[in-house]
Amino acid sequence: MQDTALTSARRQRCAVLLVLAALLGFSGCAVWLQFERADLDWVRATLSLYLHGPYGVLLRAAYCLLAVAITLLAIGLHAQMRPGPGRRGLPVGLFGMAGLGLAVVAIGDSWLPGHAPLLAPLVHGLAAQTAFLCASVAMLVQAWCFGRDPRWRAQYAVAWGWAWLAFIALWLHVLWRGSPRGLGQKLVIALVVGWLFWVGWALWRRLHKGTAETDGSGHNGAHLHNRDISP
Repeated sequence: MQDTALTSARRQRCAVLLVLAALLGFSGCAVWLQFERADLDWVRATLSLYLHGPYGVLLRAAYCLLAVAITLLAIGLHAQMRPGPGRRGLPVGLFGMAGLGLAVVAIGDSWLPGHAPLLAPLVHGLAAQTAFLCASVAMLVQAWCFGRDPRWRAQYAVAWGWAWLAFIALWLHVLWRGSPRGLGQKLVIALVVGWLFWVGWALWRRLHKGTAETDGSGHNGAHLHNRDISP
């Protein structure tokens, strides 16, 4: 039984490491393109414009990786929450919808502009807005859940404040039409991806600590058991 729990914990740690790698890969790709694509003004051009043209396929692949990473992270967080008021399925659903929106943006932009040029902007706009809105709301709900789980309460203040910062930045970007569109959008993306990475890192540390404690408790339990039955 204990070996099964250890194996499961190690698999979860590997999954979280893959999530962190995907978040770093997406961030690295997006930053690299800001320097590589001299044809676009990084202050004015939104990240979605980089989906087309040179290296666009790399960014579309990074979008898909990010979509999978968000979903896996949400599932991992839900699994590690203690049963009670802090364990809600809503963040999983919202993060899943955000991931789906990202995937639709990436996949739709790869072929819709050529096959359905009139439909492509509508699909892209709805999918992108869904991804942003669902991700920002999911961050707030997940942070709220942290505050109601004793094991995650230490992360509540930072997660809650960071999530609100991303939420306000998103609506400021949406409502302030005179702002630099590219810079504003990329700032929101950086806040969201940064929050996800920070929470993912906290999850990995918790799983790592739990595995180490389980290993140690198993040895200590065997030692105490042998001592108790000795004459």
